[in-house]
Amino acid sequence: MRAFLDLFLTFLKIGASTFGGGYAMLPVIERELIRRKGWLTLPEVLDYYTIAQVTPGVIAVNVSTFVGHKRKGALGGLVATLGFVLPGVCLVLAVSLGLRRFADYAVVRHAFAGIRIAVGALVLDTGVKLVRGVFSDPGSVILCAAAFCLSAILGASPVLVIAAAGVAGFFLYRTRPPAPPPEAP
Repeated sequence: MRAFLDLFLTFLKIGASTFGGGYAMLPVIERELIRRKGWLTLPEVLDYYTIAQVTPGVIAVNVSTFVGHKRKGALGGLVATLGFVLPGVCLVLAVSLGLRRFADYAVVRHAFAGIRIAVGALVLDTGVKLVRGVFSDPGSVILCAAAFCLSAILGASPVLVIAAAGVAGFFLYRTRPPAPPPEAP
């Protein structure tokens, strides 16, 4: 029972201190789950993010579910997910009840502008960490550049980009496994 409570409280803390979605959550996951708890390694986190990208639902919720399941099975996945979403649900309820009354105040608009900038910085930090974690050989750099070009320049569908990268990865790494990403410091 103590392990489930620890799982719930850990994800409650992550859910309460994370704004901006799944990628903004990565620095908090790194601090809480890799460094403090020792529940995961950086390669495992990158794997969970990869799986969460291609499964339906919110990335952060999917990652919470995967980690909880790894720790304590299906019930652990449910407990971690509930812990993660509870602060957001409470915040959305509170904001929805009071936002109309306060949305026109300059202080509220300015605070949201600052929050958006901070979330952008967290997402950028996450992007840098993810990119650093996937460049293990020249093939991974080429594959990343091709995926970026398909997505950002040509506007290809993310489904197409992921499918093409999967096929390319199969042919690129079928004779040798990709090098594991570096461990978290």
